[in-house]
Amino acid sequence: MKKMAAAWNKTSVQEFILEGFPAVQYLGNILFLVHLLAYLASLMGNTLIITVTWADRRLQTPMYFFLSSFAFVECCFITSVIPKLLTIFLSGRQAISFAACFTQAFVSLFLGTTIFFLMAVLSLDRYLAICKPLRYSSIMSPKVCFLLVTACLALGFLFMLVPVVTLSQLSFCGPNVIPHFFCDFGPLAKLSCSETKPIETLFFSLAVLVLFTSFLLTIIAYSNIAVTIVRLPSAKERKKAFSTCSSHLIVLSLMYGSCLFIYVKPKQTSRVDFNRQAALVNTVVTPVLNPVIYTLRNKQVHQALRDALCRVK
Repeated sequence: MKKMAAAWNKTSVQEFILEGFPAVQYLGNILFLVHLLAYLASLMGNTLIITVTWADRRLQTPMYFFLSSFAFVECCFITSVIPKLLTIFLSGRQAISFAACFTQAFVSLFLGTTIFFLMAVLSLDRYLAICKPLRYSSIMSPKVCFLLVTACLALGFLFMLVPVVTLSQLSFCGPNVIPHFFCDFGPLAKLSCSETKPIETLFFSLAVLVLFTSFLLTIIAYSNIAVTIVRLPSAKERKKAFSTCSSHLIVLSLMYGSCLFIYVKPKQTSRVDFNRQAALVNTVVTPVLNPVIYTLRNKQVHQALRDALCRVK
């Protein structure tokens, strides 16, 4: 972050303006209310998952440890983006300092990358639970679970640190209007008056590596899971095995769909208007749906919630 502060002294742009959604700014108050409710619902849903997981012993398993870690990181991710979006809906364009803008870009990309690695770990967990049930407990020990989550955080941090810090070292001579509702890599690269092709290529390569590595691991895991489920002797066992994976598959399709559209293209400055809409799916819609998908389709969580309500009464 010291490098970001040094870059701030070398550029003529001292702050950026987040444009938001000028075409629908006349609906600012309504959009503020809708997105505020979505933000609160996402926070409450993810907090509920974390609380129930840690309060109920039956849910203190590797799967729910990874799920609660995912919920915590997602809460941090949306908090790095949504409050600024709410301010934009109320006041129109919103100013953000040079350092704060690059800090937001780094935090959101770091947490977003971590989420994809955690989704890959959840896929691995389901593979071991269904395909290697006898060895599952010995492989997914508490120590291994903790190390996997730590590795996801470390990889997310290291992967996004270099491109964001390098971009912050470039010159920004103006204009300073970001056609987005938060400081994302592509719109920031477009505003630089330096040569951005090398850093865009680096970011594109890292985005491809993150998305397709996690996607490949997920495909391999679920291919083996599908083969194992088909070989189960009874329809009841097949249905039970599939139900433990279906929620995860729904969340994966939402996340990969929006992020592949936004980040996996060589030229980060193209299709900015469409990126804003896709980013809303990734930062507002998906975080709201994730807790609903994971809780409504999970009988163990239902039972834990019922028991918690009984204890409260």
